Amino acid sequence: MAEYLLGLDAGNTVIKAVIFDRQGNEIAAASAEGHSRMPCPGHVERGLDELWANAGKVIHACIEQAGVSTGDIVAVGCAGHGNGLYALDREGRPLLGIQSLDTRAVALVEEWQEKGVGDRTYPIGQQRPWPSQTPTLLAWLKRRQPETFARIGTVFLCKDFIVNRLTGVRVSEVSDMTGCGLLHVVDRRYDHGLMEAYGLGDCMELLPPLIESSDIAGHVTAEAAALTGLAIGTPVVGGLFDVVASAIGSGVTRTGAASIIAGTWSINQVIVDTPRLDGPVFMSSTFDRKRYMAIESSATSAANLEWLVREFFSDLPLDGRSPFDLCGDLAAGIEPAGDDPLYHPFLYGAQQSGNARAGFYGVAGWHTKGHLVRAVLEGVAFGHRQHIETMRQAGAVFNDAVLSGGGSRSLIWPQIFADVLGLPVSIARSRETGALGAAITAGTGIGVFADFAAGAASMVRVERNYVPNRHLQSHYERRYGLYNDILTAMAPIWRRLSSSLPSATGAAA
Repeated sequence: MAEYLLGLDAGNTVIKAVIFDRQGNEIAAASAEGHSRMPCPGHVERGLDELWANAGKVIHACIEQAGVSTGDIVAVGCAGHGNGLYALDREGRPLLGIQSLDTRAVALVEEWQEKGVGDRTYPIGQQRPWPSQTPTLLAWLKRRQPETFARIGTVFLCKDFIVNRLTGVRVSEVSDMTGCGLLHVVDRRYDHGLMEAYGLGDCMELLPPLIESSDIAGHVTAEAAALTGLAIGTPVVGGLFDVVASAIGSGVTRTGAASIIAGTWSINQVIVDTPRLDGPVFMSSTFDRKRYMAIESSATSAANLEWLVREFFSDLPLDGRSPFDLCGDLAAGIEPAGDDPLYHPFLYGAQQSGNARAGFYGVAGWHTKGHLVRAVLEGVAFGHRQHIETMRQAGAVFNDAVLSGGGSRSLIWPQIFADVLGLPVSIARSRETGALGAAITAGTGIGVFADFAAGAASMVRVERNYVPNRHLQSHYERRYGLYNDILTAMAPIWRRLSSSLPSATGAAA
């Protein structure tokens, strides 16, 4: 009897289900796009009933497409976007889903910066407060929406909600909870002092029981089986922070191996033996039962290209190409020049400032759509480079990287990454690295694999390799310097622009 593993990958918009065999071959895949609500400037939310309905739909469609017996699916793993805030009410019903693109808490973070709150949180959780961070959003709700806050019974993450719907179990796991700043990182446990630093000392009861990523969280219930087509009793593991899942699904499992994800978020991460490096990084997550992932990230990556396509390219004649392929062709047709436009990828703020905005700079009358597309691709890569330099300054050492996420599917963007970063870049065979990492975790949980490394060795293959073009080294050094100079000059203007947002909604507080 064949054995298959089901991996789910729940992002900020799309949820995917993929069935893999034990060699990493994709037997079937399905996806569904959800809808974000933006009721006020800076607020980005989703309906949890729709999220669960979409999860049921893609699992069911995937099983039908595969044509396999549900009994042959031996385990389920789920990865999901980190941070944001997903809440059940006190009766266990879906209450609220805030996505990790939300910036409502910018003013609260600025207030905490002045009070030095991050100096209290970082030594424990290896993270300073930032607007879309789970404890920051919970503190914002406590202050600004006390009626909603009073109804909360459980606070956890995106994939935890799906695991809860599949199994009926209220649980979270260590990779997501460290990634959102809610755990004592070294001890892998909740910490009352950390919660007090956020003003949440009275909220410990809202945090669910904690397990390791590959521990079995529960089993598929009869109700979930009816919706999804899974067999009743199928084991479901705790799952993973999606960035860690994507690293595993791209073959990044050894200490010192680096993973770059060009998805909605710019993710730049390296596996380390200890979370305490020589300098600060944006966040730390657990990787396996002993090691950690040092992470530098912000919402500044492929979402910029998605925005450009949606607003300016979706209605153009495509000649059988996707709008993303059209953008790639336009960018590939541009010979790099010193006066090419520059782009800041801050549609959803920057790690350094939630007030930051996107923008094109240096556009002239002779520039074309291709120049603007290439500026976006380069600007995203420059944003990734900022994060990589921070990790290196903190003592993380790596000499190459695996690129995954939507940006890795382009034929031109990975070369731009290699040139801008000055690193050899490889691309894994599977496009669904998050779902594959979740499936490997599920296989590890039921003993199919001894650990993540064994699972990746069995299921991951490299497809393409890129090396930096040495002739463009000085070109990109100059452009990266300009990128940073403009960033510094624009900071006070972005702050003035954000101060004009309406305050009655609570968007700026």
